[in-house]
This record gives sequence, structure tokens and C-alpha cells, in this order.
Amino acid sequence: MPDVFVNYRTGDGEETAVAIERELSHRFPGGRIFRAGKSLTPGRLFGPDLITNVRRSGALIAVIGPRWTEYTQLHDEGDWVRKEIEEAFRCAVPVIPVLVGRTTERLREEGLPPSLAPLAACHSIRFDTHDAEYGLRRIGDAVADLVPGLASYERQAGPDAEPGTSPHNSMANVSGATNIQARDIGGDAGGTIIKDVHAPLHLGSGAQHNHAPHLSGDGAQYVAGDNNGGVHHSWNRERRKEDGSR
Repeated sequence: MPDVFVNYRTGDGEETAVAIERELSHRFPGGRIFRAGKSLTPGRLFGPDLITNVRRSGALIAVIGPRWTEYTQLHDEGDWVRKEIEEAFRCAVPVIPVLVGRTTERLREEGLPPSLAPLAACHSIRFDTHDAEYGLRRIGDAVADLVPGLASYERQAGPDAEPGTSPHNSMANVSGATNIQARDIGGDAGGTIIKDVHAPLHLGSGAQHNHAPHLSGDGAQYVAGDNNGGVHHSWNRERRKEDGSR
């Protein structure tokens, strides 16, 4: 059963819904987060599945995009975005409106169908796309507070780590030619972690030389360190085309 149901309107905040589901699924693994575009089972009737998963959830996140109130479907009783939120209210499932961007206004009762009027009174979280990391962390903290027991599923740093903790790096009284400390690492510290990579990485065994320049083509040469002469090269044939270029 899911602990968090992500409600969203396709075409208005859909990208934010995906980001929220991915972040929460990483933080609370084990199928705890439901998003229709990912979680619905092919071949099953989606209507009953949606309602059932709303009822079983401990919280519903309603992603509110800039044009959310402008969609005429919102005033249609058959609209699934509306029906999911109505079912959450009917079952006393806490609803967290997430306002996407800096310009999305807080909801007002007069712009909502009567059945969704309580949504305007729910405390909302603003998701600033310019500071997505902070917003995702805040949403995760909010659902962890709302759903009892969810924190116990929080991704652990290792087999001996306490729930909700992550390793921290520190350096003291070190010496040597090169000392490197990275920022805090959260989750899966026992395996290979690659983040924000903008250059080739060698993850195999043996020496790793990720700082050397890349040279290709006939006649290329690179000398590092002392050069006392004796480096020569020459060619008398037509230069071949590099990397199969035309």
C-alpha cells in the first residue's frame, strides 16, 4: 500500500509531480509513493485502482501548477484530478497543496468547486523550481511528519546506520600533497556514487588518470614533466581522417 499519493494535472505541473515522486521514492523506497503515470498496473481498470490507492494513503500531495484553476475539467464531476482530492477529503487523508513556481497564487474558495473548497484552507508548500533541492527536502520532511511510521522506511546509509541518518565526512590533522573532502553523502554509501559528472570517469581497476588531456589524430603528442630532448616524430603518408570523419 502507498503512504503518499501524488495528484497532478497532465500539462500543468506534471514535471514537478515526477520530480516529487522520484525524490520521495528514493528517500522512502519500497513502493511507498504512488503516481498514476508510473504506478498503475497495465491491464487493470484505472478508476478503481486510483480510488483504492487514495483511500490507503497516509497523505495526498496535490501539485498545483500556474494554470491549475483555469482548467475547465476541474468543474466536471468526472475529472480524475478532482475525484482523487475529493476522495482524500472524504476519507480524512491529509492533503498538501504544492504550489509550483513563484507566481502560482494560493487557492481561493471562490475559484474552486464547492467539494474542493477545503483545499484553499490546507497549508501549502511553495515549490520554487530555482531551488528544487530545498523544496523536495521540505516536501519529504512534511510527509514524514504527517504519516506515522514512514520515517522507518527512510533509505539508510548502510547496514549499520540508524534510520534517517546519513554519513558525514570530516578531516582533521591531515597532511600530504593532496587532501580532498566531498560534501555529505546520503544513501547507498556502500556502492559507487556518481553525482554531477561533467567529464569521463574510469570506474575499473588500476590507475585512474582523469586529469590528462585527450589527444587523437596523427602526429599528436603530449609531454608531461621534464623533457630533456629526444622526442621526435614524422610521417610521409597522407594524413588519415580522424575518427572516421568525412
